[in-house]
Amino acid sequence: MNKEIIFELKRKSVHLFLVSFILIYVFINKYFGHRLAIFSLTFLLIFLLVIKFIRVDRQRKIPIFHILWRKNEKNSLSGDIYFLLGAIIAFSVFDFEIALVALLMTIFGDLTASLVGVSFGKHWLKNIPKTAWEGIIAEFGVNLIIGFIFLPNLIIILFMAFIATFIETIFLYADDNLVIPVFAGFGGQIVLVFLRLIGMI
Repeated sequence: MNKEIIFELKRKSVHLFLVSFILIYVFINKYFGHRLAIFSLTFLLIFLLVIKFIRVDRQRKIPIFHILWRKNEKNSLSGDIYFLLGAIIAFSVFDFEIALVALLMTIFGDLTASLVGVSFGKHWLKNIPKTAWEGIIAEFGVNLIIGFIFLPNLIIILFMAFIATFIETIFLYADDNLVIPVFAGFGGQIVLVFLRLIGMI
């Protein structure tokens, strides 16, 4: 395993930490209700923003938490904060399954695209840095699998998988941890509502 792959594994392993936010919502929602679950995610968001303030404004290294941030996030909001914003929006606005799938696609789709691209990428996109067709195809496949696990309708699955993969590939100047769950979740919700209106679900 070359150094580039090892580096990418370490960098993207932080994405798995984001699953804990989903698990927190699912657990609290199941036993204490949706409102308290959203409140808990909001509390976590405030906590991370305070940590961010201490790290940036006070220039202090926070034990344990420093491993979650990349060098290019030194003076900007980090991916975990954007993901929490996306999770709060998704769970507040969309049906649970739609929100869950959108968030899982955000985590595992991106992870797959990066690892496959670095490991097996041979056909690189000219106008999009560090993006290979192999990674894009693998990401779309993983997004489909996530959709098939949690969603009952093929049209919704295909639509969400396409949006999540497209956003991850094209949106270079917006944090995908926020953009993917919002866009993919919104697209999936719109299709779900439409299918219900015409009686297909």
